[in-house]
Amino acid sequence: MSSVLKATKRESFKNSDLTELRNAGKLPAVVYGYKVENTAISVDEIDLVKTIREVGRNGIIELDIEGNKQKVVLSDYQSDFLKDEIIHADFLAVNMSEELTVDVAVHLVGEAAGTKEGGVVQTVLHELSISAKPNDIPEAFEVDVTELEIGGSFSVEELRSKYDVTINHEDDETIVSVLAPRTEEEIEELEEEAGAGEAGAEDAEGGESTEDADGESETAEEKA
Repeated sequence: MSSVLKATKRESFKNSDLTELRNAGKLPAVVYGYKVENTAISVDEIDLVKTIREVGRNGIIELDIEGNKQKVVLSDYQSDFLKDEIIHADFLAVNMSEELTVDVAVHLVGEAAGTKEGGVVQTVLHELSISAKPNDIPEAFEVDVTELEIGGSFSVEELRSKYDVTINHEDDETIVSVLAPRTEEEIEELEEEAGAGEAGAEDAEGGESTEDADGESETAEEKA
């Protein structure tokens, strides 16, 4: 699936012009890659967000640069976390017949059976590196954890046969597992370790020092 995103070439790179661009709801961006020279562009911020929602993080976008269309993917982007907004985007022009290497998110489906007995679901790999042609890249990997009991796990090998892409991980790598609930003894041990760590930090900070007549300082422990 692809979606059209309009873009305009940028000729000025002054900070004042970039500020004016963002104030107008536009984002500075760059496109590069297959049969495309590095080109500075701008896109509408709202349109970009809508496009990502439509095609997914690794989806194909038809970038229309003043009438010149090119298939691209969103290679990277920078965000202002305080304002929760994108401030710059990188687009990679792609050859639809050649494979790309990208990271695809893992989404867990269902409720693990082991959680009913107090088990804790632990996601080890939140995303997987894959190689595939642009149109074959999945939006996400869905891992059904419904039948996982305490001590059970789901590996890369089990996922490999479900998707027609190359997963760049070892078969025995664990994607998700269900851990046994902690015993009271384990909880107490963790609390004791945490308490010992805090006490050690206080001792390190509490070492007093005194100065002798020559201006040299020594800790209370050294004086003893």
